[in-house]
Amino acid sequence: MTQIDIHKGAEAESPYVPKMARILSAEQMTETERFFRIEMEEAPLAYQPGQFVGVTVFGVGEAPISICSSPTQGDAFELTVRSVGLVTNKLKEFGEGDRLGIRGPFGNTFPYEEMKGKDVLFVAGGLGLAPTRSLIRYVLDNRGDYHKVTILVGARDPSLLLFRDELEAWTGRDDVETLVTVDRPDKAWSGNVGVITRLFAKIQLDAAATYAVIVGPPVMFKFTVLEALAEGVPENRIICSLERHMKCGVGKCGHCQIRGVYVCREGPVFTYEQVKRLREGI
Repeated sequence: MTQIDIHKGAEAESPYVPKMARILSAEQMTETERFFRIEMEEAPLAYQPGQFVGVTVFGVGEAPISICSSPTQGDAFELTVRSVGLVTNKLKEFGEGDRLGIRGPFGNTFPYEEMKGKDVLFVAGGLGLAPTRSLIRYVLDNRGDYHKVTILVGARDPSLLLFRDELEAWTGRDDVETLVTVDRPDKAWSGNVGVITRLFAKIQLDAAATYAVIVGPPVMFKFTVLEALAEGVPENRIICSLERHMKCGVGKCGHCQIRGVYVCREGPVFTYEQVKRLREGI
């Protein structure tokens, strides 16, 4: 997987100094998630699927946020922000025309080059759909480079589903299989009900030819990985994105360190094989 070298070149700008960006549009997607489309004021942000940025609200602080758009979409980029802290709660007040500071992009990327010619299974739970969407849109914009594409999405209830218009569009495509489920349906819900692992019984996998991209809360990740392993997907083809208290983005502050590995630099994208070694301390 690609590792970004922030120190390359004597003329490199400081990775600690944010650059100015302007919000092109903003939308409150759920009670806690707000969607932003952003454009840098100088050169466009050069990023790849799976990376993240540091978002600065001047006078308040900075928060690391995964990019949820694909670089195939043009010069602007997109973020989905959950209101969980000082900075992200302040961002609920921001809208079109407001300015932010952006550092990055940081981290490695999803292995989209290695996936070419293979089947790709996306499994996204809750807010995990945001970083996964970056790769989903990249794959769909380069659809001819990939074989079978399957998208499984889960949420606790319908009100928490992100990108509902896109989910409907993906469901309507002939070249993609998309299944959506909720744990607790409302009266208007007519789709699948139950945890996301139940969707595995509804799909057909060629395990030897499949990359499984799994992003979501820890409990979902645990049981979904078990399903993928039971289907025969190799550990080194189960891909996840970790977010572990990342802060500086350059491996200096140590907030994201796990057994000597800096998630912000060597991740946030890892194979399950790598994650298992981190957990076991190998």
